Amino acid sequence: MATESGDSLTTRGNLSTLIRGKDTEMCGIAGFFRQSGEPEAERILAQMAGTMRHRGPDAGGVYISPDRKVGLCHRRLAILDLSESGAQPMADPEDAIVLSYNGEVYNFREVREELSSLGYRFRGTSDTEVLLAAYRQWGIGCLSRFIGMFAFALWDGKAGKLFLARDRLGIKPLYYYRGSGFFLFGSELKPLIAHPSFPGDVDRSALQYYLQFMYVPGPHSIFAGCRKLAPGHVGVLSGDGHWETFPFWDVLDHWGKKGEARSETEYEEELEELIRSSVRYRMISDVPLGAFLSGGIDSSLVVSVMQSESSLPVQTFSIGFRERGFDESPHARRVAGYLGTDHHEEICEPAEAIPIIRQLPEFYDEPFADPSAIPTMMVSRFARRFVTVSLSGDGGDELFCGYPRYAWYRSLGLFGAIPAPVRRGITGVLYRVPNRRAKKAAVSLSQARSIDAYRNLVGICEKERIPALLPHVVDDGTLPFYATYDQTEELEELERLMAVDIRTYLPDDILAKVDRASMAYSLEARVPLLDHRIVEFAGRLPLGYKVRRQNQKFLLKRVLHRLLPRELVDRPKMGFGVPLDRWFRDELRSLVREYLDGARIRREGYFLADGVETMVGEHLSGRRNHFMPIWAMIQFGVWKEHFKIGNTR
Repeated sequence: MATESGDSLTTRGNLSTLIRGKDTEMCGIAGFFRQSGEPEAERILAQMAGTMRHRGPDAGGVYISPDRKVGLCHRRLAILDLSESGAQPMADPEDAIVLSYNGEVYNFREVREELSSLGYRFRGTSDTEVLLAAYRQWGIGCLSRFIGMFAFALWDGKAGKLFLARDRLGIKPLYYYRGSGFFLFGSELKPLIAHPSFPGDVDRSALQYYLQFMYVPGPHSIFAGCRKLAPGHVGVLSGDGHWETFPFWDVLDHWGKKGEARSETEYEEELEELIRSSVRYRMISDVPLGAFLSGGIDSSLVVSVMQSESSLPVQTFSIGFRERGFDESPHARRVAGYLGTDHHEEICEPAEAIPIIRQLPEFYDEPFADPSAIPTMMVSRFARRFVTVSLSGDGGDELFCGYPRYAWYRSLGLFGAIPAPVRRGITGVLYRVPNRRAKKAAVSLSQARSIDAYRNLVGICEKERIPALLPHVVDDGTLPFYATYDQTEELEELERLMAVDIRTYLPDDILAKVDRASMAYSLEARVPLLDHRIVEFAGRLPLGYKVRRQNQKFLLKRVLHRLLPRELVDRPKMGFGVPLDRWFRDELRSLVREYLDGARIRREGYFLADGVETMVGEHLSGRRNHFMPIWAMIQFGVWKEHFKIGNTR
């Protein structure tokens, strides 16, 4: 059997057929373990791999163990070491180890040198081969040595164990499903859905969480029994079917752990050097490379460092809007002009958004309602016309206290000093204001616990409204959102909330959004601000260097002031949003009517039609702004339609 690359070979030793193409570093993995063996392994792996072609259009390969219990498949996007020596799945016949790997180990050259000094001899120059050798030398503990983003499956034939691992912050995704006598895994849900044993039942609890948060929070997925491997974790499946997971890194081991007191200048210089090191690592590529540039603090910092490290103009990409309140493109243009980058810009129109809206489920695999997925898809598609790798500024808000909601939350703390009767009067007035932010503030102010108040600030649908929209409601108190908060009692309140975001919102929303949008167009996105060395630095950085008075991202801005004029740095944060509230009342009104029609809602049975119709009516009339839950329910409908999910009645 030959892959699309036309290269077929059989390994020596006790390994079975290894079919692979001439490919290299990225980008999609999947596979299975079946205790009784899988007679249809070749066909099933071909189906699973075929669903991920967008993640790796250059080539693919599969591995099947001698007893046919284990199958691994791979799709590749060529980034480094374009020779056959980087092909995957990669096998070590002597030790019966096979690796299928998605990602980049940026410091692989240093690890390679250490392994070479221990007697290892390498055939090629890929980081995949280094990862395989590192496992042989140090076992799964090798993960602590890596700087990078990765998700991989490693079959150790001698030990009879399948290892799954996901990078520290969850930059790369990894799903798994445990069935009766079988186990499935994949970079996306599509290869799992393609397996004939996958049941594909909607998890009604996950649907509720999705409606509350605009994404399905880990460890859940939209499908019952299907899980996301947690960031910084390893999963081990034994031959008898026993499954266990454990962390190899946890942000809570570093967050709020203050080190030796230092001067502001020392902190500033250390942070700049860490960012420079991280960016230099992520500029290593054998294919064209560029960066997303919004004109905000984070992307401007990444691009400024890139340009200072490059002898040629860096290619930069931005998306703009006709609506001035959403358009950051003039800021991006000014930053690009000052730095001298080769800048590219595109405008997002409602008519162009509609095809992407219907396309989102194809690449996100489960309902996803962050509206910024639309411009992220557009800028990824736009950038792919010019480059294969793009650096992104994601992570700065979570690490250095950048979100406006952190400032709102601090204001809520001051509000708590006001007598209760006066507070109730103020919240009553705010609730009646036809403004989404005023309403969120009112609901948050009414909460007894600070984490509940914060949950309403970050959520898209008030917890109290959920029973009017869903026929089945469950307690969400066991979610990692609350667990992380409970595990950080010794930290300052704002640092606790930042830790919650790093563990939940960052991997399940921000990083999922960027991974799926970029991979949809076979573009590799790299996130230098989420180098774990920077995360650990931010963890021990005193809060006063993250936010000082009302100045958020204080130290990050200090570093950027060294590279850009103040007038390009010191401006209010805008965010990467889409004017859906207005579009739903105008250009996209038909989309609302199509997916949230009362008769359709009643027929499908997932939502309560009366509650949905009330919400839609209030929004379309302008009495209330419910665009976020409306968008979430539309996206669920589009997802259900795309994957042909049945009705509940």
